[in-house]
Amino acid sequence: MDKQKLAVILPLGLTQTIAWASTYYLPAILARPIATELDVPSSYIYAALTGALIIAGLLGPRVGGAIDRVGGRELLCISNVLFALGLLVLGLSHGPLLLVLAWALLGVGMGLGLYEAAFATLTRYYGSQARSAITGITIIAGFASTVGWPLTTVIESHYGWRVACFSWACVHIVLALPLNLWLPRFTKTAHVEAIADDSPVHTKATELRAMVLIGYVFAATGLISVGLSALLPLLLIELGATPAVALLSATLVGPAQVAARIVEASLLKKLHPVTSTRIATLAHPLGAVLVAFGGPVVAPVFAVLYGAGNGVLTIARGTLPLAVFGPAGYGRRVGLLAMPARITGAAAPLTLGLAIEHFGIHVLWITSAISLSAFVALMLFSTKPVSSQSSA
Repeated sequence: MDKQKLAVILPLGLTQTIAWASTYYLPAILARPIATELDVPSSYIYAALTGALIIAGLLGPRVGGAIDRVGGRELLCISNVLFALGLLVLGLSHGPLLLVLAWALLGVGMGLGLYEAAFATLTRYYGSQARSAITGITIIAGFASTVGWPLTTVIESHYGWRVACFSWACVHIVLALPLNLWLPRFTKTAHVEAIADDSPVHTKATELRAMVLIGYVFAATGLISVGLSALLPLLLIELGATPAVALLSATLVGPAQVAARIVEASLLKKLHPVTSTRIATLAHPLGAVLVAFGGPVVAPVFAVLYGAGNGVLTIARGTLPLAVFGPAGYGRRVGLLAMPARITGAAAPLTLGLAIEHFGIHVLWITSAISLSAFVALMLFSTKPVSSQSSA
């Protein structure tokens, strides 16, 4: 990887780490103390996060389209300001009204500043050669929970949840904003060169079919990814694992995600993203089969397989649309494809939580069937690029 590309990947990877750690992963640590002080149920905080994710999903196509036209540097910088403002309002909250306003601001920031916007920005820079850069920032940002949860815990335990919010707001202004400002500006000439594509032109019907199939894959895998991320320790306890083993197994998910992304960037880089995504959708069903035969003793193996599959699927959110459709109109497509995944992801903790209550460990057969349906969807189209004249 050349130094020029590395100079973009490193700051963008760091800002993505900050963005995820200070938003998506924040309620895991702060929901309880916020709820206790404001005298609202903890579920209220998670409902606010759900609303923020829906806002981000609805903004996706417009944000992606804007990045296609003018680039993502400025929008990423605006996201840091919105993140800081949302965290500031959250830290000043004394009731439900400001709490909702804070997460609405954070939701808009998430729409402008999380993976989809970063992927579109990289594609605007590098066109069809953006795959390695996309993988690079996901490797770095894969440590968001590893870094974010301990930092938030330490600040909250010593100074309270309000100071934790204010601290993350400062990080956005003092560190993340300058890093995003460091990104190079776009020129129209560079954009034309970046999106130059000699892939064959297909009909709109073919493109629509591929969009529907990929949208389903992202929605199905998003449901499992978000749901299990929130409920994995509980699920492993249902399996029969002790709380200590369940917690230890859950901590393996993060390293497994990063390790899988490194493998994807090295050993699997010659595979078409469709192929690597197919492999990733099989990781969770394989883990479920091992759990069915091995019981709680294989809980760590299940967690590693889930994490590895999830790690590659996160990359696929950026690389699969690029490989299938090409770089022209990439930002808007990624935004459209992210919408169903945001919706299923927002509903996932409640949906899978209720399923675990009713079916216990047998819920793994349901999630495995969903993963396999995503695999089938991926088998329904070839690895040849798909594009239409209207998107060029």
